[in-house]
Amino acid sequence: MDNKLKKFELMEKITRELEDLKNSQTAIVQKIGKIEVDNIELENKTLERILPDVHQNVADNLDKIAEILSSFEESKDDFGKKNNVDALREQEAIREATEGAK
Repeated sequence: MDNKLKKFELMEKITRELEDLKNSQTAIVQKIGKIEVDNIELENKTLERILPDVHQNVADNLDKIAEILSSFEESKDDFGKKNNVDALREQEAIREATEGAK
């Protein structure tokens, strides 16, 4: 397999992992928000004191992950176009089919 195709496939894998990380961080922000809302009624001082900072830190990380994902996807797409990854995939599929027929 072509090294450029391997590199592109690794970039696709990292993109999926970053998307998963973004989704996980989004879920955490939502869960913290729900705890904060529930605590309005409960009025636990520890939760009132600490959760806003935790919420902000996770939200900041989510913003950073979204920024990384956007930039990385752009780099991946540029790499794919520059190296004509679709054609490399077609060549790889033909090679595998030819070898499999032998």
